[in-house]
Amino acid sequence: MNAATDNPLVFAETAEVLSGGNFHGQPLAMAADQMAVSIATLAGISERRTEQMVNPQMSGLPAFLVAEPGLNSGFMILHVAAAALVSETRAMSFPHSVDSVPTSANQEDYVSMGMGAARRLSAMLENLRNVLAIELLAACQGLEYLAPLGTGLHAQKAKDLLRSVSKPVDKDRSLSADIAAVSRLIADGEFQKVLQSAL
Repeated sequence: MNAATDNPLVFAETAEVLSGGNFHGQPLAMAADQMAVSIATLAGISERRTEQMVNPQMSGLPAFLVAEPGLNSGFMILHVAAAALVSETRAMSFPHSVDSVPTSANQEDYVSMGMGAARRLSAMLENLRNVLAIELLAACQGLEYLAPLGTGLHAQKAKDLLRSVSKPVDKDRSLSADIAAVSRLIADGEFQKVLQSAL
C-alpha cells in the first residue's frame, strides 16, 4: 500500500503532489504471483498427505479410512475432490506478471497485469482451505482407527474442534457440509488459536 507505483505521488507531510508517471505495478504483480505459487504448493503438499492416509499400503489403516471399504467409498471421493482442487489451483497459479498486453494506444507499453494476479488469490485461497479441510477430516478419521493410542494435548484440542462440526464416518454419507464447516473454522482462525496456545 506504501509503494510508489501510482500517479500522482502524494506527500502529506509536505503537502506536495507530484506527477511522476510511476504507475508500473510490477512489484505488486510479482508478489501476487509468488503468493499464488505458494498457495498451489501448499495445496499440493496437503493432498499428498491425504493420499497417504487413505492408501492402506502407506498408512496401515483401513482402505479409504472406512469400515467395510468394499461397501463404502469412505474418503476416496474426498481425496478425488482434493486432487481436483489442487489441479485447478495449479492452473490458476500461472504468473500474470510475465504476460503483458500494451494498452492506452501503446502509452502503457508494458502492463504488469497485477489486478488479475491479485484477484485470483481469493479463489485459490478458498480451494486451499477446502484441501486443508479434507486433510484434517482424514487425519481425525485416521485417529479413530488408532485408538486407544492418543495424540498430544494440542493435537487433541484440534481434533475436538473438528469433531464439534463433523462426526466420525462409519458409513458413506455426504461430507460436503463437513468440508464447508471445517473450511470455515480454518478461515476464522480457530485452528490457528489452538496452535498459538501451544507456544
